[in-house]
Amino acid sequence: MIVRAWWLTALLLTAAPSAAHAQIFFADKPNPTFTLGPLFVRAGVDSKLGRIPVDVMFSVVVPPNESVADVEQDLYLLWPGDVVGDRKLGAADPALEKDIAGRGFTVIGGGRLALTVRNLYQVGQRAPAEPLPGGAPFVTFVREGGALGLSSPASWIRIPWNPKFANRVYLIDLHMDTRGLIKDKAGTWFEHTFWGPRHRLTLSFNEIRHRAVFPMYFQQRDRVVKLAEDPAQLIVNFADADHLKIDEMFPQSARRQLSETLESTETVSLFLDRSEGLQPQVLTVQFGYFTRLQSWAPVLIPALFFALGNGAGVLLRNVAERISKRWTGRVEFGRAKEKPRVRTRGVVLEPDTLRRIVPGVTTYEQVLQLCGRHVEELSRLTTPDHRTLVYRGRRIVPRRRRALSWLATIEHWDAEDHEVDIELERDVVRDVQARVRRSRLSAPEPA
Repeated sequence: MIVRAWWLTALLLTAAPSAAHAQIFFADKPNPTFTLGPLFVRAGVDSKLGRIPVDVMFSVVVPPNESVADVEQDLYLLWPGDVVGDRKLGAADPALEKDIAGRGFTVIGGGRLALTVRNLYQVGQRAPAEPLPGGAPFVTFVREGGALGLSSPASWIRIPWNPKFANRVYLIDLHMDTRGLIKDKAGTWFEHTFWGPRHRLTLSFNEIRHRAVFPMYFQQRDRVVKLAEDPAQLIVNFADADHLKIDEMFPQSARRQLSETLESTETVSLFLDRSEGLQPQVLTVQFGYFTRLQSWAPVLIPALFFALGNGAGVLLRNVAERISKRWTGRVEFGRAKEKPRVRTRGVVLEPDTLRRIVPGVTTYEQVLQLCGRHVEELSRLTTPDHRTLVYRGRRIVPRRRRALSWLATIEHWDAEDHEVDIELERDVVRDVQARVRRSRLSAPEPA
């Protein structure tokens, strides 16, 4: 029977929304002799990331030498955050608000939380949880003033005693909707666009470093309720596991697995060590939800860069060619006194070279030595002893318009087409004719 009860406990823990902050339990009287166990803190996280539902499930363990009447008293839970009450259960407890205000805190809200009990031994049929009338009243408060100014909110929850608390057949469930359990992690627009935003959920037990929590603990530290030897666990159930990415978990002892009862749900859990005393025990999970499109990011991003790289290469090349055609030759660098840079194609024979060619004296080989061997030869079948050597060349001279230090602009280009015909008879020069055609260009010719 006990085995069945524990299996039902595990089923209840994984079938409900999971994991969040549980802090410190207090008794109504000093030096409590009873303990709490088992203790499970769970909350549900989904892709909407709105209010996080939290369930604190526990049972009271009475010492063997005492009776239930000896330990009967209200319990208190100090929660380091803002909680949202159930309006159907009524308004907050004025006495609770007065007590918190009398301790020097500022009350900013209040209400009542759902409080239910569940019979662990009803295995055959899953009966719904039994609600306790009136629920659990609470107040939310902050600490004002001081060097650090306004603190973040905390909640003081009173859990009215019920005889079923000490009955090992029952498990008590305190349900609340919480705010502020999940913090957004900073990231670049690139990470948010392609990988989705990242969030951090921090769960802790016996955490008293909160500015609004520590004074409450310090005033009532003799009323702290300790954990029993029964299991105590922090649990986080992440819904929609198909679109969930968990980046980090701390500590390393935290366990991650798929839920055995909930569909598409991933569970992260951490067992609490009761030997740690009031030492904070923290479970941190960094996670994010991604869309169907973002799930293809490892494939789409390289493909996008490949496409953009090829497309940008073609675009830049075309732009560079247009700019080059438009501006090449229109700007020159050099000293203003320097002569413009002249472009020459082919063979341009200077007048001094032509004067060295003497008809009737200069031979064919001498012409090639003077003018070069890049020449065009014309001959006729009817006159085999006659042939003509043709030298053609083109010279482009830029005409500067303005010069500023080492920079000068070009107004236009003067083009000169040179053509020299050298007639030979029996390998001796007979006649030389030189022609020069000049024109003006508005744009430079390609190199």
